Amino acid sequence: MQASKIKKIDPDKKFRRVLAASTLAGDKVRNAVGEDLGKIDEIMIDIPTGRIAYAVLSFGGILRMGNKLFAVPWSALRVDEDEKCFILDVDSRTLESAPGFDKDNWPDMADTTWGAEVFKYYRATPYWDDTETKQWSASNRP
Repeated sequence: MQASKIKKIDPDKKFRRVLAASTLAGDKVRNAVGEDLGKIDEIMIDIPTGRIAYAVLSFGGILRMGNKLFAVPWSALRVDEDEKCFILDVDSRTLESAPGFDKDNWPDMADTTWGAEVFKYYRATPYWDDTETKQWSASNRP
């Protein structure tokens, strides 16, 4: 097993906690051993809850031609601020097999049936099943 090239996140370090979504577009995504998995293309926000639902990851292709896109649950990513990238705990083969789409055929990301399959693939809890989200949604109903 190859040792991790990415430093562990220091829980005492003060991260920039609020950023413009546009500053994240183009950020690299790597796995825990430093393998390049692509770049963040878009950040998808669930408007009713105000939560980030997915990061759209662009992977493969040459000069961004033929890239496959993947909706990665935001909760499946973590930040490596020292390396200025995101970490996704999958290898490139796992990512290649993930449910994806192309730039001209986006899925309906509000469809929870589709979303449940994506979250299951990445072993993440769907944000709409998250207790915090349910409490927020209930308290903000008219």
